[in-house]
Amino acid sequence: AVARRRDVDAVRRRLTGEAARDHLQLIAEEAEARMTNEDLPDERLRLMFACAHPAIEPGVRAPLILQTVLGFDAATIASAFLVSPATMGQRLVRAKNRIRETGIPFRVPERAELGERLGAVLEAIYATFAEGWSDPAGTETRRRNLATEGIWLGRLVASLIPDEPETLGLLALMLFAEARRAARRSPEGDFVPLAEQDIALWDDTLIDEAETLLRRAAARGIIGRYQLEAAVQSAHTARRRTGRTDWSAIRQLYDALMAIAGSPVVAINRAVAIAGAEGAVEGLAALDGVGGDKRLAEYQPYWAARAELLVRLGRSAEAAEAYDQAVGLERDPALRRFLQAERGKLVRN
Repeated sequence: AVARRRDVDAVRRRLTGEAARDHLQLIAEEAEARMTNEDLPDERLRLMFACAHPAIEPGVRAPLILQTVLGFDAATIASAFLVSPATMGQRLVRAKNRIRETGIPFRVPERAELGERLGAVLEAIYATFAEGWSDPAGTETRRRNLATEGIWLGRLVASLIPDEPETLGLLALMLFAEARRAARRSPEGDFVPLAEQDIALWDDTLIDEAETLLRRAAARGIIGRYQLEAAVQSAHTARRRTGRTDWSAIRQLYDALMAIAGSPVVAINRAVAIAGAEGAVEGLAALDGVGGDKRLAEYQPYWAARAELLVRLGRSAEAAEAYDQAVGLERDPALRRFLQAERGKLVRN
């Protein structure tokens, strides 16, 4: 535990270094004056809530937190939000100009004000975790320990606002995902799809903790995005007890997600769930329904999902083209090798 905290402290120092220095000076003085460590027991968390000011355009609050407080570059942030680096850079510049021009007060909010800023903070925490989770082997220095950092921040927020269902839902979501880390790569470092993962390698302790958090959140009777995403992960981990994946339940959860937080990413996952529950024809039809979204042209999971469904339908030539697109967009060497191998099977067949 001591070693883990030392690693986290090192990440904190790195993420609040030179890249964020000028912006942090805007709020550091008031942050110290307005709220004690007991109120918000992590300096970056205090700054994150300060950056989620209601006067800042909602769509740029989480990206601003990621850049200003956590030190992410515009390209990484853009990838997380499915926009081009140039577009994200412009949005961040506009937000900072507005802060300077209008004199938006960057102050740490009173405890009663935390709720209205919570959404942007949770979004930034999840993006932090996701960036680290996408490098399961911890081979990339810039991503190393970010998943641990996200979970650490999630635990802090959950302890700070313990009755907020979405804080519990987000923490559950991250723990469900983290529980599968050891199973996501073979001993040789190859990518292992979820359906083929060895459930004996899943961390039962983390899964049980996530289930408890999800039940606590559900008891509040207010459903939100992170709870539904965590419920999807819970349905997948149920395979350790039932030996099968309940695609019908997962499809229903994605239907609910589309209703409250529709996005291209949710739509892709919903199409995969439909394919699992009803067949590849229905799944591909659902995927085609979002294929016109220009943001998906550079989104690898869309092409990988499309390729897999086309293979199941025997449309090998189209599948090969989709795999080529996916391979060209993938930056993880292990996942790229997996996609290339799947494409190679088409050639042999």
